[in-house]
Amino acid sequence: MASNKGRAYFALLGYHFNPDDITRLLGIEPTSVNAAGAYSSLEKPVISSWELSTETIAGELDVFALTDSIVKQLEPIKEKIVEVCKSHNLSPRLGVTLTLSIDKGESSPEVGFGARTIRFLADTGSFIEVENKLSERI
Repeated sequence: MASNKGRAYFALLGYHFNPDDITRLLGIEPTSVNAAGAYSSLEKPVISSWELSTETIAGELDVFALTDSIVKQLEPIKEKIVEVCKSHNLSPRLGVTLTLSIDKGESSPEVGFGARTIRFLADTGSFIEVENKLSERI
């Protein structure tokens, strides 16, 4: 059976912005972008995103370490993050995506955030997202 899998990410979401502009302003390369919103009409707005993510880890997951590794990369530019969120009307969020094993022998990972991460979230006005999925349908 499949083991637990997970990743952590920091994303900036909003309407009518080009993620390449955010990359230039922040000076850090994202893991992924979606520029759909940059080309959508005002009548039917679509969300764009800029995301920095860890690799997806399988097996023993340490959510504290995953989120801490993202925060360590972003702490030096947190003022820039606040500035681009204001200037581009973006919504910042720190997220964790977990795919949980249905194997009874596999324990569920502990989900929590350390003081450093909480401070970063407060300083940048970020939301928290935690997404849980099962590895198989039961």
